[in-house]
Amino acid sequence: MVIHNLELNQSVLGQFVAELRDVDIQKDRMRFRRNIERIGEITAYELSKTLAYKTKAIQTPLGAKEMQVPVNDLVICAILRAGLPLHQGVLNYFDTAENAFISAYRNHTISEKEFEIVVKYLASPSLQNKTLILADPMLATGNTLESTYHAMKKHGAPTQIHIVSVIGSEKGVEYIKDVFPENTHLWIAAIDKELNDKSYIVPGLGDAGDLSFGIKL
Repeated sequence: MVIHNLELNQSVLGQFVAELRDVDIQKDRMRFRRNIERIGEITAYELSKTLAYKTKAIQTPLGAKEMQVPVNDLVICAILRAGLPLHQGVLNYFDTAENAFISAYRNHTISEKEFEIVVKYLASPSLQNKTLILADPMLATGNTLESTYHAMKKHGAPTQIHIVSVIGSEKGVEYIKDVFPENTHLWIAAIDKELNDKSYIVPGLGDAGDLSFGIKL
C-alpha cells in the first residue's frame, strides 16, 4: 500500500484538521461538515496527480489548445453516514464520477469494547476495470474498510483503489495494508498513535457522524 500522509507537508490542510479537532469549533455542525468537505477537495487534487491523462484539443473563442485531461473511470463510494461530507468534497473535483453508497456500522453484541461491522445497504455501479475511491473520514481499526471492500467485490474488480480519510490510527493503517491490494493508495490528513479501549482514535476528534449530523439513538 502506498501511504500519502498529507500532514507531513505544511499547508492550509492543517488548519482545517485543527478546527475539526477543536471542541469549541465542533459545536458548529455546518463548519464541521464544510471542513471535512474541504479536506476531501484537497485530497482529490493530490490524488488527481496519480491518474492517467490524455491529450484533448479544446476550441476556445480565439483558437485551439491541446490540454491534458484525466481518463480514469472513477467511482466514489461514501461509507454512510460519516463519509457523506468527505464524499462531497471529492465529488466537487471529480464531478463526472459515478457514485456508490454503503452503510457499515459497529454492532456491539457483547460489550462496548467488542463489536462486529454490519453492512446492510449497498448501491453501486459496476466497478470492473474502474478506479474506486473509498471515502471514510475515520480509519480507527480498519475493520469497517475491510468489510466494505469485501462487500463491494461482487460489483467487479477495480483496476485501482484509493482510500480517502481524514484521521487514522497507526494500528488501523497497518491493518488495512494486509486487506487491500498492494497498489492501493491511502490519502490521509493525519495519523494518530493510539486507540482507546473502545477502539476510538486518540486524540482523534470524536464521532465524525454525530458531529456532522447529530447524535443518533
